[in-house]
Amino acid sequence: MPDWPYRPRLHVAAHRPSREPRISGVVGHRLQVRQPAVMLSRTGLPIEAPVRAWRQVGSLWPLDDLIAGADFLLSGERPLAIPEQLREEIEVMGDVRRGILRRALIEARAGVRSPRETRLRLVLTRAGLPEPEINWVLRDGRGKAVAELDLAYPRWRVCPEYDGRVHETDRRQFAKDADRWDSIRENGWDHVRILNAHMQHGGRRAVERVREALIRAGWRPGE
Repeated sequence: MPDWPYRPRLHVAAHRPSREPRISGVVGHRLQVRQPAVMLSRTGLPIEAPVRAWRQVGSLWPLDDLIAGADFLLSGERPLAIPEQLREEIEVMGDVRRGILRRALIEARAGVRSPRETRLRLVLTRAGLPEPEINWVLRDGRGKAVAELDLAYPRWRVCPEYDGRVHETDRRQFAKDADRWDSIRENGWDHVRILNAHMQHGGRRAVERVREALIRAGWRPGE
C-alpha cells in the first residue's frame, strides 16, 4: 500500500450485471464481465487475485507506488506473479491513465524487498546515476558471503542502503546492523547509509551522497 499521506479506504467491487455497493465508508466499483479470479484471505474474505488487483489500482495509485507494487509481486521466495502475467493482464484488459501500468512495468524489478528500496532505486536512476544491482551478495577474498546488499554498484564498490528507522527500539538488532556495516567497509566497500531525512525534497540529499561516493570510486557522469 502507498505510504502516508495516502488514506486507505475499503474498496468493494462487483462484476456486471451486479451493482457496486453504495454504503457509507465503502468505495464501490463495478467491474467488467469477466471470469472472476477470486482468492480467500487469511480471514476468509473474498479478495481479487494479485495480478488483477495490481491492474485495478492503476486507476488510483501514483506511478511509483505501482512500481513498488509490481516489485512486491515479482519478489520473494515464492513470487505472486511473473512479468509475463502482469504484461498479459494489461494486454487483455487494457492500460489506464495514459499507459501508467506499462510505464510501471518497465521500471519494475524482481528481488526487491521493500517499497523504500524501490523508491531509493528510482530516485538514483532518475537522477542519472547508474542502475544498481539488487540483492547482490558481497563475498570476501576466500569466497565467503559477507552480506547481501540491497543495492550495490560492484564496479565501484559502493553500497547505498535505505535505513528508514526513526527511533531504534531493538538495540541488539542495531548492534548487529552496525557490525554488518563495518564488515562491508572492511571489504573495501563504501557503505552509504540513506536515512528518511535524505529522501526529503525528492531525495536530493540521497542522490548527492551516492553520487559523491561513486565519484570518489572513479565513476564519471555519462558512464
